[in-house]
Amino acid sequence: MTLIRFWLSHGSELAGLFAEHLMLVFVSTAVATAIGIPAGVSAARRPRLGRVVVIVASAAQTVPSLALLGFLLPLPFIGGVGPRTALVALSVYALLPIMRTTVTGIRQIDPNVIEAGTAMGMTPRQLLWLVELPLALPSMIAGVRVATVIGVGTATIAAAIGAGGLGEYIFRGLSMVDTATILAGAIPAALLALTADGLLAWVEHRVRAGRVRTRGAARVAAAAAVVVIGVAGAGYARSTNSAVFIGSKNFTEQVILGELVAQAVEREGSARVIRKLNLGGTFVCDRAIRTGDLDVYVEYTGTAVTAVFHEQVPHDPALALERSGALYAGIGVSVLQPLGFNNAFAILVRRSDAEALGLQTIEDLRRPMAHWTPGFGYEFLQREDGYAGLVRTYGLRFGSSPRAMDLSLIYRALAEGEVDVIAGDATSAMIDALALAVLADNRRYFPPYDAVPVVRTATLLREPAIGRALARLAGRVSARDMRAMNAAVDIDHRNVATVVSEFLARVPQR
Repeated sequence: MTLIRFWLSHGSELAGLFAEHLMLVFVSTAVATAIGIPAGVSAARRPRLGRVVVIVASAAQTVPSLALLGFLLPLPFIGGVGPRTALVALSVYALLPIMRTTVTGIRQIDPNVIEAGTAMGMTPRQLLWLVELPLALPSMIAGVRVATVIGVGTATIAAAIGAGGLGEYIFRGLSMVDTATILAGAIPAALLALTADGLLAWVEHRVRAGRVRTRGAARVAAAAAVVVIGVAGAGYARSTNSAVFIGSKNFTEQVILGELVAQAVEREGSARVIRKLNLGGTFVCDRAIRTGDLDVYVEYTGTAVTAVFHEQVPHDPALALERSGALYAGIGVSVLQPLGFNNAFAILVRRSDAEALGLQTIEDLRRPMAHWTPGFGYEFLQREDGYAGLVRTYGLRFGSSPRAMDLSLIYRALAEGEVDVIAGDATSAMIDALALAVLADNRRYFPPYDAVPVVRTATLLREPAIGRALARLAGRVSARDMRAMNAAVDIDHRNVATVVSEFLARVPQR
């Protein structure tokens, strides 16, 4: 019932995400088909070349999907945040099954049939179109069928780089640890895969029965591909023309802040907003704003100076803000006034352990550390202000190596005893909800992390509404407000847009 209510209340959003998912799969499969079939034909006729082509395609297929997206992200022309990178990655994954089945279909043709065609005076071109392709067509369609099903599943990962699709619900549900939201994206994706598989199986059956001609099928497929690609491209161009792209990282607070900025800008009435929420971590958002794939997102001053620009951050909040502003100015990005709260890293343990062992500060972890397993987010393990500096500053040596896990899972992992100490967010609602305790940073290792909007300067000049909207929010979002909104989303499982809208209604107008 919870899942059905979610679908009913998010009907228009679900339809939009489903359409985006369908477009990603269809266009990428069409591109892979247009490349894979000619490549397969060439590979079948030239075995030496064919082996090289298949090996290259196989190697690309073995790269994990997230790794491939990460590799493509910084590349010029084909990289960046959005559907362009996702389409390239999905096309690469679809290429191998189409190419292999084309090669197999042509090589399985009886040589006597080819000899008969040659004896009748057919040219190589006529043999290809009138003999080889018709006989290999069922095998080729089987390859397209496999590629399509793979594409439906892989396209869910594309939400991590702002390409849209049903994966947005899956990532959103993971960040909220909400099964209903995860299923809201997973079930339609599964149904889409089953439907596509069934339709292509029916087409394959009709082809094997001799009811579809090769040229007719090729013309229909080509025409459909051109129409869908043209409509999708035109729609994308219309939707992105003069739009403001607002992004966020991939945890609850960031999604809320992204939605907060988006709604605040929309209330000014002049700028058209496109949301790219729930992207990867700091490095994905930073790359996106440098390349122009994002116009606005909320960063933290300490994160900006240390993780983005790799400098020592001042421990004075005003100096940290000043330094982050100067560094961003060098890449054409403006840092606006802080929203009003400092989301410092918080080293957390179970409250029961803190009371039983008398743990009050991070330094107190020296007593139980030989028997404890730490757990940290992927980014915290790599950041200069993360794990390595923490253990060095406090002289910590845990009994086992830290377990790496997603931020959306780390609080529950601590509460359920899978790990014994974690680094969380000071504004997280899960601290109170799961009976966790914050250890004091008595050596002042962590710098200030004031939440600040960062905006491309060119966009700020083009759209003055952004500056006006964010000036209204400056200093108005307290740590208490942020914890309340995080709790509404993470614990009460309320809709992010509704929670943000209610908060904005309480913000006094200037």
